[in-house]
Amino acid sequence: MIEVSKKCIGCTKCVPVCPFAAINMIDKKAVMNEACTLCGACVQVCPVQAITITREEASAKDFSGYRGVWVYVQLDEAGEKGHAKKIKPVTFELLSAGRRLADELKEDLCAVVLTDKNHGYEKDLGAYGADKVYMVEHDELFEYNTDIFSTVIVGLVNRHKPSAMLYGATIQGRDLAPRVASTLYVGLTADCTALAIKDGLLLQSRPAFGGNIMADILAPNSRPQMSTVRPNVMKMAEPVLGRTAVVVRESAKLDKSLRRVKVLERKLDHGAGAVKIENANIIVSGGRGMKTREKFKQLEELSKLLGGVVGASRAAVDLGFKEKTHQVGQSGTTVSPKLYLSFGISGAVQHIVGMKASDVIISVNKDPNAPIFNVAKYGIVGDAHEIVPKLIEALRKN
Repeated sequence: MIEVSKKCIGCTKCVPVCPFAAINMIDKKAVMNEACTLCGACVQVCPVQAITITREEASAKDFSGYRGVWVYVQLDEAGEKGHAKKIKPVTFELLSAGRRLADELKEDLCAVVLTDKNHGYEKDLGAYGADKVYMVEHDELFEYNTDIFSTVIVGLVNRHKPSAMLYGATIQGRDLAPRVASTLYVGLTADCTALAIKDGLLLQSRPAFGGNIMADILAPNSRPQMSTVRPNVMKMAEPVLGRTAVVVRESAKLDKSLRRVKVLERKLDHGAGAVKIENANIIVSGGRGMKTREKFKQLEELSKLLGGVVGASRAAVDLGFKEKTHQVGQSGTTVSPKLYLSFGISGAVQHIVGMKASDVIISVNKDPNAPIFNVAKYGIVGDAHEIVPKLIEALRKN
């Protein structure tokens, strides 16, 4: 419920910021009409704190009207206005997982796209399982902004009432999801590595206590049930070409004054064209067992011969063998290459969480009881300092 107290001075600052044109000025007082979605945009701009939102206790809510699994579609931030932006791969991973969840719940799988212009996104989203695409087009949605995007998402959620909503645990997703959750007064499980349905609820699994245990989390009193999910942990399904989602177009009147932060300049560093570790098909990773920075460099030579990139465990990064951007694991990057080779990595839970989704894992370690062998398809008990040079020599000959 939204209320306007006697404090209202009729300044009209709340009128232009309402994305859904839900505020009228009557007798110099703000009055909300039926289009109000309780997004809270008016609350944050009111100079005299005359507008308040009172939300119903979660335990007292009737959740029978909440249906549908939603996936937030993240677009690449590179590009010029009016030109098509690519859909981030994590979106397709979430749609693949979301399709399984929606089928079990017997609900629709919906994608949410906020963009300045639609470039046929429903074709790709439909191919990966989306039944519907909620599409909001506006010039203000060209560039990501927390205030703008969260206001639109909150409005859509209040209007259509999904039972669950998934975001990629990217920089953007980790910024947007908490804002939406706090505005809606619902829970949020961050950095999930597995999702399932249990007794009609979304079972959200994530590492806890430094990755030493896996926590299973249920949110019986939250709708939508919200999660951010790590990229590269959900298997991407094969697209069904020709399958297109139904587009549901939503309008939003967005005022620039909603933006409380102004970006003066944006620079994207792509590492001089190098392949990012999360996008690599082949990763050659090393750990503490490589012993020195000089010996670790052998893995760089091996990765070049294989056409891959170098990864590292947290211990290797802490010892200065490789930069943080190459760290694989819970506190680094989650990867799922076609081939993952590990040398001198024992396999702490934190590391395994970040690479166990790889198609083929080959591990070399002197300890036959090393945990890494539990997830490896091929394991070699041996000295990495003897095996790596022999591999390099054999590849050079070929």
